[in-house]
Amino acid sequence: MALYLIGDIQGCDNALSQWLEKVHFSPSRDTVFLLGDLVNRGPDNLGVLRRLHNLGSSARCLLGNHDLHLLAIHLGVQPLKRGDTVDDILQAPDRNALMDWLRLQNLAMYEEGVLMVHAGVLPQWDVAQTLSLAQEVQTVLQGPHWQAFITQMYGNLPAAWIDELEGIERLRVIVNALTRLRFCTAMGEMEFQHHLDATQAPPGFMAWFDVPLRRTQDTCVAFGHWSTLTPMHRQDVIELDTGCVWGRCLSGLELNAHGPGIHQRHQIDCADFALART
Repeated sequence: MALYLIGDIQGCDNALSQWLEKVHFSPSRDTVFLLGDLVNRGPDNLGVLRRLHNLGSSARCLLGNHDLHLLAIHLGVQPLKRGDTVDDILQAPDRNALMDWLRLQNLAMYEEGVLMVHAGVLPQWDVAQTLSLAQEVQTVLQGPHWQAFITQMYGNLPAAWIDELEGIERLRVIVNALTRLRFCTAMGEMEFQHHLDATQAPPGFMAWFDVPLRRTQDTCVAFGHWSTLTPMHRQDVIELDTGCVWGRCLSGLELNAHGPGIHQRHQIDCADFALART
């Protein structure tokens, strides 16, 4: 039985299919963890959702910011934006079933010593708190009042976490950290305007994984979301968004492929898929 992690697919179903073929993925034997942003910007978002839905329990997915954006569009809370490519899902006869499946997915997972999130983890959170806070949002999304939550989900404030936060402000900080975070201060104040490499942090901020004494520093954290990152080759973080939708690579990792803690990276060149979209 093999365990795989895959970074942002963003509607590139052909690339996903070739990646799974490359590693000889077997749904009856293996499990693949998808690190969010399953959809949007790519050419076949419907194909991605149908494939992952059909894989059942052998595909375990995180929600990314683009996935939450799709849920908001589905409800009419957000309009389609320039660059959105999710019309194939919105026009599909199984749209409602796919949206119900999507909202049941996770915001954080932990397997084989690896904490998985879409974007990042605030420095005050350890693994247990990250999973607990993610579960708070998941419970709302999976419950009867999920539509009301989506209508209040958007916004950059509060910009930092405090344990006393309640209600929608508490849930919004959790969502923003797990699905949008790149840069923050040493105290965990988040910044959402800059999308450049970690070495180009705005004044007063740093990449979330470079915060001194962050409480997850002794845990390996796998994440996507940040396609402009220079490869880091670090032991404490695994960056897996390598710009598939922009014609670079779809990256994934086989956990413990060569022994405990020794993972193997697998990539698919996506240049041809990018040319096909132009």
